[in-house]
Order: sequence, then structure tokens, then C-alpha cells
Amino acid sequence: MSSNNENPGKGARFQEEVAKWFQGEYKKDFVLEKKIPIGYSEKKDHKFDIVSDDNTIAVECKCYTWTETGNVPSAKMGTANEAVFYLSFLPETCKKYIVFKKVIDANHNPEETLAEYYYRINRHLLGSTRVAEFDTRKKSLRIIG
Repeated sequence: MSSNNENPGKGARFQEEVAKWFQGEYKKDFVLEKKIPIGYSEKKDHKFDIVSDDNTIAVECKCYTWTETGNVPSAKMGTANEAVFYLSFLPETCKKYIVFKKVIDANHNPEETLAEYYYRINRHLLGSTRVAEFDTRKKSLRIIG
């Protein structure tokens, strides 16, 4: 079992792997932790995990796992919803993604990945945001839904 102080490093490595995949897929440069102004009449900068240099693609990364007992990490799902909320302020012309690390827990019933679970429970909140999962072993990305 890893300690919580290892989590920021794991998340940063995951973010870098996902950025590399997007760069290869879209043949563009991407910036980590890029600030984009969002809001209604008054806008404030919000830092997104990965953004194309031309601001046409924005990605939020979630390196989450099921709990040790196979339950949903409820507080983390709330944070994922918050990320989708921030993405919703970007223009419709911007491709928006929330990317989860591919994790399966055989004890979870039904057996599904965390990304599949998130999409099943929250698809009504997504708007134009795409849910995806990144397989760190295969270095591949799959869109859910």
C-alpha cells in the first residue's frame, strides 16, 4: 500500500503520460497546468491539467483507484464532477476530456472500470465533455460511452 505523500508524484506522472498520448494523437503541442480564463461576465483564470497550445483541447486527469474494500472513492468522484463543471465553461469549439486511469476491481459488482462507473452515474452532467480512460500499461486511451 502506498502512502498519501506519493500521490502527487503518481498524478504528475499520469498527467505527463496522458499529455504525451494527446500530443501523438493530435499532432499538436500541449501545455501542462495551463491557465484559461473562465466564468460569465467576470472571468478568472483556472488551471487545467493539459491544454493544447491553441486552446482547442482541454484535459483534466484523474489518477484514482477504487477503495481498498472495492468501494467508490466518493469524495474523489465529487472532485471529478468539479473538473467537469470547470470544463463546461470552455467554448463549445473546445474538445473537453476527463481522463481516468484505467483501474478494475474484481471485487466491485458489477465489474467495471472507474471511468465506466463515472460515466454510468454522471453522464447527465457531462454535456460535451468526453469521459476517457488511459491504460498506463498499453499507453492507450479509450473513450467511454
